[in-house]
Amino acid sequence: MTKKSVCRCPWLDISKPDYVAYHDNEWGVPLYDDNKLFEFLTLESAQAGLSWYTILKRREGYRRAFDHFNVEIVANYSQNKVEELMLNSDIIRNRRKINAAINNAQRFIEVQQEFGTFSDYMWSFVNHKTLVNYYNKLSDYPATSPESDAWCKDLKKRGFKFVGPTICYAHMQACGMVNDHSNDCYKKSQIIKQFQQA
Repeated sequence: MTKKSVCRCPWLDISKPDYVAYHDNEWGVPLYDDNKLFEFLTLESAQAGLSWYTILKRREGYRRAFDHFNVEIVANYSQNKVEELMLNSDIIRNRRKINAAINNAQRFIEVQQEFGTFSDYMWSFVNHKTLVNYYNKLSDYPATSPESDAWCKDLKKRGFKFVGPTICYAHMQACGMVNDHSNDCYKKSQIIKQFQQA
């Protein structure tokens, strides 16, 4: 079966090779690495009000601009660094979002200090197991869930910014806390087999 002939999720624009690669290799795959989780959280916060593809196209620019999402470095960015980022056309030049990324890096470290890893904290909201949903068409997909609402509430209580319920749910989808690949998407069963459900 060729890549072109396989079924994929209804939200995916298959005319964009980079989008297809993201869907095929990353979206919905359980993720536990704190550095990558900070990257996703930062990118998803930057996405607020925009399409994910708008951010995906700038991902490499974000990696260069934000020191490859080294949370310790980002947490210590100065106001001069903020001004430098405001001039960087490789990212979304939104001052509130840039400041949120720095704030969130600081809060991220606090969570690591409390729980050992951000991953352990994050996955506790789904009882450390991927929730598998069964959707057929685009209109089936929710924007939030009880779990994303609960996580959002806790993140906000901890001082995180730009982490509304929709952003939290998008993060859960991207990082495999939920398996939201459509029922006919080839990745759905592949991920379930790869990460056997308990």
